Amino acid sequence: MIKEIENTKYEALIDWLKQSRLDKSLTIRDLAILIDEPFQFVSKVENCQRRLNVYEYVQYCKALDVSPNDGIELLSNNLKKPF
Repeated sequence: MIKEIENTKYEALIDWLKQSRLDKSLTIRDLAILIDEPFQFVSKVENCQRRLNVYEYVQYCKALDVSPNDGIELLSNNLKKPF
């Protein structure tokens, strides 16, 4: 299992979320308001200084109007097969 926060696979997921935000022309502050968090929360997530738990991830996706499944698929496609 990957435990460190600085991992290229996790970073790819966060990049996808950030790009989704930018595609909707939302600022960090706009998204923070949508998810009812301080803007620093979004900034830390996008800079991989803070990890999202599953519940936060789903809320984040809902606020961005993207499917959480698409992000999971992106993450899954970047993982190595265990055998």
